[in-house]
Amino acid sequence: MVTNLTAISPVDGRYGKQTELLSPFFSEFGLIHYRFIVEAKYLIALVGILPELKQIKDTSIIDSLQREMAIFSLDDAQQVKTIEETTNHDVKSVEVFMRDLLHGYPKELEFIHFALTSFDTDGMARPLMLKHAHEQVIVPLFMNVLHSLEVAAQQWQHVVMLARTHGQPASPTYMGKEIMVFVERLKGQIKQFETIPWSAKLGGATGNLNAHYVAYPNIDWHTFSTEFVASLELVRTPLTTQIEPNDNLAAYCHNWVRINNILIDFVRDIWGYIMLEYLKQKPKSGEVGSSTMPHKVNPIDFENAEGNLGFANAMLEHFASKLTISRFQRDLSDSTVVRNVGVPLAHDIISFNSILKGMKKIEINLKKINQDLDDNWAVISEAIQTILRREGYPNPYDALKELTRTGEKITKDSLHMFIDLLDVRDPVKLELKEITPWNYTGVVL
Repeated sequence: MVTNLTAISPVDGRYGKQTELLSPFFSEFGLIHYRFIVEAKYLIALVGILPELKQIKDTSIIDSLQREMAIFSLDDAQQVKTIEETTNHDVKSVEVFMRDLLHGYPKELEFIHFALTSFDTDGMARPLMLKHAHEQVIVPLFMNVLHSLEVAAQQWQHVVMLARTHGQPASPTYMGKEIMVFVERLKGQIKQFETIPWSAKLGGATGNLNAHYVAYPNIDWHTFSTEFVASLELVRTPLTTQIEPNDNLAAYCHNWVRINNILIDFVRDIWGYIMLEYLKQKPKSGEVGSSTMPHKVNPIDFENAEGNLGFANAMLEHFASKLTISRFQRDLSDSTVVRNVGVPLAHDIISFNSILKGMKKIEINLKKINQDLDDNWAVISEAIQTILRREGYPNPYDALKELTRTGEKITKDSLHMFIDLLDVRDPVKLELKEITPWNYTGVVL
């Protein structure tokens, strides 16, 4: 029996409690359930157009199928797996399971999985379960992360701090603004999901609805197929081989890669601010930061997030490149790969929880931030030379360069002494002396 101590993957082991919300979608049970949903809804849709099925239109069989879709259980899934031991085919096993449910209607049994290939079932089941997981679990948790960043940005919107470009002291900025940069980037990318269709395939063995049309040539199967896929809140790809080309799935994966990269950028910056002591971590009673150094409070939540985001990206990038390629009309090299589609999203879930946990631990360290600002008066040299340019002062950049690169520490007093020696009007000197590392911050939108 798999437990958190015996599971091979930490997704189901160490982090199992965090990822269990994805189990109804990406587990073997979830896939079987969604295959059953597709097959049941497909048969119900056929009842409306095939004369051979009209006699069951007003029977309890429709209600039975709809009820079974809602209450489909682990025991039901286990029955399917038991059937698979004989059939050695996972989709066929769902069909046989449905036949057992409808055993009282022998003629109608032949219309279960009518004219479909296995990928038709999977080509609708997989995007449907991914869509539901995305909407019900993944995005809501991501939005919690986004909200935690917005709260921090609002709390620290007026905290002036020394910026770092190339790791070196640079023109001052606001801690809140720097976090809002990530918020805006993430909002832009999450909105991109709205442009990516949830694509599905329904077209038979080679995509041309051959079996459908040979049996019932007078039915507009293309319209039926498009409308049926739409009833699942998916979008049918009309021209395919045996499989959905997965280009939109690749776009979905790439979108998460971009979001994950932004989050990696964020957690690395937070890690850096903790290292600079601009942010402090609140110690939690009982927690151990190091096995040998009791004083340490390590930024492990942000480090764990970075590791899981990177692992997720490696898989997402593989999906995007692998699942869009298939030899001729079909090969099975994608089948074993696509079974793992929930794994990178589980690692995203783990990283989101780590970020949320880490954000609750950090607080601003104004003493250190102000100390760094006071130790770096040189950063307002940009402001001084810009005003001197306005005043027509000759070669202001070189004048400031000579002052700031002497190797000696620039202080408020030494900077004001430099200003006093400038050949400019007294009002300009006063204007220059009003500039400090705390007010040279520009304007934030």
